[in-house]
Amino acid sequence: MDAPVLSIQHLCAEIGSPDNKHLLLNDISLSVYAGETLALVGESGSGKSVTALSILRLLNHSGIRYSSGEIIFNDRNNNEVNLLQLKEKELNDYRGKEIGFVFQEPMNSLNPLMTCGKQITEVLLKHTACSKKEAASKALELLRKVELPHPERFLDAYPHELSGGQKQRVMIAMAISCNPRLLIADEPTTALDVTVQKSILQLLQSLQKSNGMALLFITHDLGIVSELADRVAVLYRGELLETRPVTELFSHPHHPYTKALLACRPILFEKGQTLPTISELLTHSNNPVTAAVKEIQAAAIPPAETLLSVQNLTVSFGSRNFLGKKKSGSVVAVDQVSFDIFQGETLGLVGESGCGKTTLGRTLLRLQQAESGSIIFHGKEDLLKLPLQRFRSHRKELQIVFQDPYASLNPRMRIGDMLLEPVRLHRPDLSKEAAKVLIRTLLQKVGLPEDSETRYPHAFSGGQRQRLVIARALAVKPAFIVWDESVSALDVSIQAQILNLINELKDTFKFTSLFISHDLSVVRYLCDRILIMQKGRIVESGLAEQIWNTPRHPYTRELLDAIPGQRQLSKSE
Repeated sequence: MDAPVLSIQHLCAEIGSPDNKHLLLNDISLSVYAGETLALVGESGSGKSVTALSILRLLNHSGIRYSSGEIIFNDRNNNEVNLLQLKEKELNDYRGKEIGFVFQEPMNSLNPLMTCGKQITEVLLKHTACSKKEAASKALELLRKVELPHPERFLDAYPHELSGGQKQRVMIAMAISCNPRLLIADEPTTALDVTVQKSILQLLQSLQKSNGMALLFITHDLGIVSELADRVAVLYRGELLETRPVTELFSHPHHPYTKALLACRPILFEKGQTLPTISELLTHSNNPVTAAVKEIQAAAIPPAETLLSVQNLTVSFGSRNFLGKKKSGSVVAVDQVSFDIFQGETLGLVGESGCGKTTLGRTLLRLQQAESGSIIFHGKEDLLKLPLQRFRSHRKELQIVFQDPYASLNPRMRIGDMLLEPVRLHRPDLSKEAAKVLIRTLLQKVGLPEDSETRYPHAFSGGQRQRLVIARALAVKPAFIVWDESVSALDVSIQAQILNLINELKDTFKFTSLFISHDLSVVRYLCDRILIMQKGRIVESGLAEQIWNTPRHPYTRELLDAIPGQRQLSKSE
C-alpha cells in the first residue's frame, strides 16, 4: 500500500498550567490514504475538532500544547513533512492549497465585509497562477458545483444575505477550490437539509474519484458514516478507542462506547419513547438495546384548541446590496402559507435549505416582518397587528432556539449573566437567589456542569453552545417555542438528551412547539404532525407516521429517499 496522505502518530495535546493541566488528546494515531474517507466519530468534547484543527495548527494561539507526537503529511511532490515542525510562513503554503478545511460554523469563518465571490477568488489568486478573470470564472463554476441556485447572484452576495446551508456550501466551494490532496470536513453537512446534504456528499465522492483526494470527515451522523466512509475512527474523551472498516464497525462494534453510539439513534425508537443516552447504555452495557425501549405508544391526536392560527402569511425580501442599495427584483420567502398549531402539540416543519422554514418561524415571533396575512394567538389577537409595546408583553410566552448558537450568544458575557438576563426581565417575581438556582438547574438539565455559568461562549463546543441557547429559551417558561434546527449540530448522545428533555418538558409544562429541521427521522420521532415546505409553500401536511410511511407529494418522497443510510440503519440491530 502507498504511503498515507496524512499520518498522525502518538499525538498528545494538553491545556492549562504545568501544575493544573488537562489532557485533550491522549496518544492519538491514525492515517488517511489517497482516495479514502476516514470518518472521525464521537460525542461533543471527545476531541474530534481538536484533532482536525491540530493538523493545520489552527490552535496555535489557544494555549494548547503538543507534548508529543507527529503529524506527517505527504504533499503533491511526495515529500513527507512534519506539520508540527513547520514555521507559520511555511505552513501557510499548505493551508488552503494542499489541505482544504470546511469548518463547522460557516458564519464565523466567512468574512462579513467581503462578497462570497471575492472570498473564493482570494484563495485561487493566492495558491494558483490564474488571472483575476480566470479566478472569477472558476469561482462561478465552484458555486455551481455545490448546487447553489442562480450561482451568479452569490458572487456578489455577502454572508449575511445567505441561509445557514448556503453559507456552508460557499465554505465547501472555497475548500475544494485548489483541488487539495487532503480535505478536512468538520461537520460540513450539519446545517444542510437532506437533499442538499446528499448532493454535497456526492460531490465529495466525485472529487475523490477524479482527484484521488483523501477525506477526513468529522460527523456525529452515523447515517452519513454508513454511506460515505471507508473506515471509522471512534474517539472518546481524547482517546482513540477503535479504527475499523465501516461495514465491520456497524455489524460487529467492539468497544462498549461504539455500541452505545449506535444504540441511541432516534430512528430506532417510536414516538414518545425515552431515548437511552450513552451514559445509561454504558452503565448497562450487558443489556440489549430493547431493554431500554418502552411499549410503543399510539400516535398522539392533536387537541382541538388552537394556539396559533396562521392565515395567508406572505414574507418577501427586497434584493439589496451590502450598502442597502436596492437591486432589481425581490424574493418571496413565504408564499400565502396557512396552518394551525394546536395547544400542546409539537408541529414539525421540514424542507430543504432556502425553502423559507427559518423565515416562517421568525415571522411567527415578529423577528421578521410579514408582508401580509395574520397570526391569531389564542383565538383572540392578531400578533401582526399588535402595537410593539403590547406585543412585548407576549415575548415571555414566545421563544426561539436559534440555528446558529454562537451568533446568538454574547461573546462578552458570562453564561450565568446571559441566562439571568431574560429571567430578571420576564420573571421579576423570582428572588435573586431563586433565579440563580433556576439557572443552575437548567444547566444541569441540558447536560452542562454548574460551573459553566462562570465561563464565556468561546469556551464551549458547538454542541454545548446549542444547549446553552436551549437553556436560555427555557428559562422564562414559554408557552410556545420555535426550535430552529436546535439538535442538528449535536452528536447522537447529546441529541438524545435534548430530545428527551424536550419531551420531558412538554409533558410537564404542556408547551407548544414548532420544530424546524431537515432531519425527517428526528421530526418523525418528536412531532405529532409534520408540514413539508418547498419554495415558500406548504406542499404536504399530516400526522408524523403518515408522512413517514405513506408520503403523498413527490417532494416528500424525495426528502425521505435522500436521508443517508437512515432506513438501512433503522433495520439494523
